[in-house]
Amino acid sequence: MSGEESLVEAALRVLNTADPVEKASLGDDVANRWLQGLISRPYDPSLDLPVPDRPARLTNVKLVSPSLMPKLGKAGSLQSRQAIVHSLVHTESWAIDLSWDIIARFGKQESMPREFFTDFVKVAQDEGRHFSMLAARLKELGSFYGALPAHDGLWDSAMATSKDLLARLAIEHCVHEARGLDVMPTTISRFRNGGDNETADLLETVVYPEEITHCAAGLKWFKYLCLRSRNPNSGDDLLLSQVGANAAEDDDEEEEVVQKFHDTVKAHFRGPLKPPFNAAARKAAGFGPQWYEPLAVKDVSAQ
Repeated sequence: MSGEESLVEAALRVLNTADPVEKASLGDDVANRWLQGLISRPYDPSLDLPVPDRPARLTNVKLVSPSLMPKLGKAGSLQSRQAIVHSLVHTESWAIDLSWDIIARFGKQESMPREFFTDFVKVAQDEGRHFSMLAARLKELGSFYGALPAHDGLWDSAMATSKDLLARLAIEHCVHEARGLDVMPTTISRFRNGGDNETADLLETVVYPEEITHCAAGLKWFKYLCLRSRNPNSGDDLLLSQVGANAAEDDDEEEEVVQKFHDTVKAHFRGPLKPPFNAAARKAAGFGPQWYEPLAVKDVSAQ
């Protein structure tokens, strides 16, 4: 083997970079080199490289329990707008790590095809862009990343799924990211109502549409793993063509995958999913209501 760095080795360098600005910049560079073919190998089959349980992070952000987080408000005041954007910046900083972690932790281990690596490289690059743009916007609002407390619930759930790619895809990309889609229209409206069209435009034109593609990536590879488990002798091209096919072509197979999703979420996610759901955005990501409505809070008033 040549001494050329593989994508997994580069991903580990991103994960081991503590400064979030440097992390986003390095991730963007790695992504560009992979997409341009300058990094050619997803991983070195002869190397088993340890993935950190927790990526390198600066200690300038005060971490508290999610239950102790102060209320963010509804963007009616500058203080509230700063708090909401700070929360989004923190989420995006973890989203960068989550994207590189799924590449480094599972790509070789699960013998994933090249397209898997490319999809999550694109997700990682998007998350880095979101972080950088939102961090810049936070400065324009007179604050900075680290000025307010934050919580690491997103990474806690990542660690709970660190040994199971199917669970990681379901929880991080099909539950948490889809929840982000559910609340984004309200968040955008609050900034507009508060007179902050700059932040609203950033969320509406950049973050929101790209997060839909991230949910779609999670769903795509969840389906792929289910189909590969059922048809272990099928080639990747055939499996990926089946993933992209219209679900109606094989209702039984689709129903089986949806049931596997329900079982996985119930096993790894506490409590029911909380409506209201953003049905349009979820549909754009490939989620019909059969995926999430059976997992939702039951309306006791209807009983």
